[in-house]
Amino acid sequence: MDFSKGAAGPLVFKGYTASALLFDDRVEFQRRWVARLGGNRSGTVLLDDVLKVHHREPTRLVNGHVHLLTAEDPGGLRVWADAPVKQVAGNPRAILFTWNQRDVYAKFLAAVETAWQARGPRL
Repeated sequence: MDFSKGAAGPLVFKGYTASALLFDDRVEFQRRWVARLGGNRSGTVLLDDVLKVHHREPTRLVNGHVHLLTAEDPGGLRVWADAPVKQVAGNPRAILFTWNQRDVYAKFLAAVETAWQARGPRL
C-alpha cells in the first residue's frame, strides 16, 4: 500500500454490519443502520493513536475481528475477563468478519498493520 503518490481514495473493506475505510493516517469504521439500531457507533481511529492491533481469525463457529486498541479502551491492553466478543462487537474501533469474509479479514489485517507500522515508532 503506497499512499505517497496521492491515492484516489481510501481502501474499503466490508465486514459484518460495518465497513472499514483505510486512509494513510486513519481508519474510519462505518456501521450500517442495522448495527446502529443495536447501539453500535461508527468511529474514526488515527493510526498514531493505535497502541496495538488486536485480532482473532474468523472460524466456522466464531466471528473474527480486528480491533485497533487505543488508550480509550478500558483496562489497557490486558485480556478482557467478561464477554470479550461483546466488548469488541460494540466497540467503535473494531470490525467483525464472518467465516465467509475471511479473505477480506486477512487483507484488512495486513493492510492496517502495514499502514500502522509505516507511521513509525510510538512511545
